Formats: sequence, C-alpha cells, structure tokens
Amino acid sequence: QVQLVESGGGLVQPGGSLRLSCAAVRTFFSIYTMGWYRQAPGKQRELVAVITTAGSTNYADSVKGRFTVSRDSARNTVYLQLNSLKPEDTAVYYCNVQNCNGQNYWGQGTQVTVSS
Repeated sequence: QVQLVESGGGLVQPGGSLRLSCAAVRTFFSIYTMGWYRQAPGKQRELVAVITTAGSTNYADSVKGRFTVSRDSARNTVYLQLNSLKPEDTAVYYCNVQNCNGQNYWGQGTQVTVSS
C-alpha cells in the first residue's frame, strides 16, 4: 500500500513562508510526476505545481514566482517552498504522485492558513 507522508503546513502571516514536504513510502512502481494540489473551502481542487522525473516543472499562474517545487528522487520526496504567501493561498494542500501508467495517489492533506 502506497503511503504519502506530508508535513510542513501551518499558520503564517501574509508575506511569510512555509515549506511543505511529502515522502512516498512503500512504492513498488516507477514514479513519473510528484507535485501538489490545493483545495480551498467551497472550491475545486486545483493544481499548484508538479515536477517530473526529468525535472520539468509546471506551476499554476497564481503561484508562479512565489512557489518552488523540487524533488529528491533518491528519497521519493517532493517539496514545495511557499514564499510571499497571500490570504488567497489558504487551502488544504495535497501531495500527489503519478506513476508511469497514469495512476494517481494522494496524501491526506495539510492545512496552510495565511492570516494576520
């Protein structure tokens, strides 16, 4: 059973920073992409950032220049550095792993709250 272990969420003031991490454990398949999605109250889950095995990245327009996704392939771990946070970044952030067959696996979610 694949397990995605997330950490790093919390409460931060506008303009602050956080770093999320997600480790994929007990994986018996080749990981293709790792990344992050988020879901705010009353809204659909949306892509934040993903990174492929080759290191290619894709970001939501709303986070470009503020968030950075990276991965440690040897440890099957993906990170999301969140800088210049805004109240509209408040959401539950979900780690996502996709294998080479297109199957998706999700973490349990970690809350990020941006508020003064």
